[in-house]
Amino acid sequence: MINLNPIQTGGILTKAAKRALIEFGDGYSVYDISPGLELEEMPAIREFVSELLPKFLGADIVRLTLGAREAMFSVMHSVAKPGDAVIVDGNRHYTTVTAAERAGLKVIEVRSSGEPEYKIDVNDYEDLIKRHNPRLILLTYPDGNYGNLPDAKTLGQIAKKYNIPYLLNGAYSVGRMPISMKELGADFVIGSGQKSMASSGPIGVLGMNKKWKKIMLRKSKMYPKKEIEFLGSELRGTAVATLIASFPEVKERIKKWNKEVKKARWFSKEMEKLGIKQMGEKPHRHDLMFFKADPLYKISLKHPKGRFFLYYELKKKGITGIKPGLTKYFKLSTFGIPEEKLRYVIDSFREILET
Repeated sequence: MINLNPIQTGGILTKAAKRALIEFGDGYSVYDISPGLELEEMPAIREFVSELLPKFLGADIVRLTLGAREAMFSVMHSVAKPGDAVIVDGNRHYTTVTAAERAGLKVIEVRSSGEPEYKIDVNDYEDLIKRHNPRLILLTYPDGNYGNLPDAKTLGQIAKKYNIPYLLNGAYSVGRMPISMKELGADFVIGSGQKSMASSGPIGVLGMNKKWKKIMLRKSKMYPKKEIEFLGSELRGTAVATLIASFPEVKERIKKWNKEVKKARWFSKEMEKLGIKQMGEKPHRHDLMFFKADPLYKISLKHPKGRFFLYYELKKKGITGIKPGLTKYFKLSTFGIPEEKLRYVIDSFREILET
């Protein structure tokens, strides 16, 4: 099947990761080659977390978490106190809000420009910073709906101006495209192994500036080797093994990011020739795209399968990834899919519209 699912295109396992999935599938098999449970006693994971990932992310320190949402919560829980404000972009993922609510924070949103581009102007953060005195600002880069890439570097300059911690949610960027936390001026960056780093997951990657070490990596009084924010142990097991196994290929594939963007732009133009309009930034700068498909919606109103017809028609053609029941609006990703297969996808949409 040709898989267009944005959550999965960047997380498809490499051959090496599939082997690791089997090899380390029994419980926490990564412990089998270590004399103890601490990171310093696990050479392969220690090198990955202490050396390879920090360089890859442009961070000083990296920790692995159960997922991107857990990483967000850890930052919010450490740098802010209940009742403090956090400013987030209006295109944020729902887990940004639930993490903030769990930490007892007040969420202030920067509104998008609305249809059709849904852009976030990072300069709008500045007025809200003056009004609400937040303890943290967060930017989703890109967002998981439209694939928009706001000006993260300018926001980093704004954060520095007001001396406010800046968290970059790169769940759909880290592992797909080049990202440097330091170059963008962020204090924290989050990645998602299962979304964008070819890992089985769920697993999150959290990079941070060394100035946050004392707060983020504070130790237990009773168990002085255990970091409180990560409950004494970072994520271990199969997800880590697959993340490490895929890492060499992930590092190489981000070098081809310009080709991925070019491919996505071509796909968008071809879809629009069919009357299916791409929402979000234009020209688009990411593989994740959101479409408004009025012609398909009109068909669904008369089709025997109703709004599920598109899912079944695409499935018959060997295409998956668009959620069942969606016809008028849907999102997809072209990441990692060869051009000839994308041409087949376009031809398939054309055939569906013509029959």
